[in-house]
Amino acid sequence: MKIGIIIETKEYEKAWNAMRFAVTARKNNHEVTAFLMGEGVEIVDIHHEQFDIQTQIKAFLELNGTFLACGTCLKSRNMDGSESCPLSTMTDCLQMVEWADKVLTF
Repeated sequence: MKIGIIIETKEYEKAWNAMRFAVTARKNNHEVTAFLMGEGVEIVDIHHEQFDIQTQIKAFLELNGTFLACGTCLKSRNMDGSESCPLSTMTDCLQMVEWADKVLTF
């Protein structure tokens, strides 16, 4: 199955659960693309002892999960995209939704 995940939160536990779901889906051989939007683009830089988002992000990338990040949302926070999380557009988000069999939003 092709799963699109839109992450719009930087709240530790919610973002951690979104990434745990993404990792679990990849481990079960689903194609997964996560689109970071709004404050969700900040999850690449947040750290929490109990809700270890960075470990989940690393696992997702190691499992060949795909990240996209809203360019407008990044720019409004003076952030840059990266090779693993490229600057993307609303057109890219729309294309992910069209591609996916299921879309979840956290």
